Amino acid sequence: MPSAFDFAPFRRSTVGFDRLFELLENSASGQSQDNYPPFDLVKLGDNEFHISLAVAGFTQDEIDITAHQNQLIVSGQKREDNGATYIHRGIANRSFERRFGLADHITVTGADLRDGLLSIELTREIPEAMKPRKIDIGRGETHQLDAPLGDAERSKKTSKQLQDA
Repeated sequence: MPSAFDFAPFRRSTVGFDRLFELLENSASGQSQDNYPPFDLVKLGDNEFHISLAVAGFTQDEIDITAHQNQLIVSGQKREDNGATYIHRGIANRSFERRFGLADHITVTGADLRDGLLSIELTREIPEAMKPRKIDIGRGETHQLDAPLGDAERSKKTSKQLQDA
């Protein structure tokens, strides 16, 4: 299903934003997504983020966290029951997969499972080459740019430079 918004004018006038437009188009396509497990996404600072997922009933061995190509994938696979007979089962034990799109230079710095909450720490690490830097202005001679010369003028100037040398 195409999105209600046309990104064609933006695609024509930008370079390298294809992935962003694809994400916007896919999210607007009306795909219903399972809301399990519930999560919180918190911005702690300019470059620090925290994700908390409610994964009650899952152990550390049953959860897998993978960062791959600007995407964080958290999945859980419940192991077989130990043969217990449940009268009521209110704690979800179904398998899940939750995906989070990561911006460039976002890395996972840690994860912890405590009291039924999976906490994932994320940090934006901008490479030195991409950080703003001050450019010093030199105080040397000013150079005048020569006007474009025709072939005859260029050969006269070249022969004069050879005579002066």
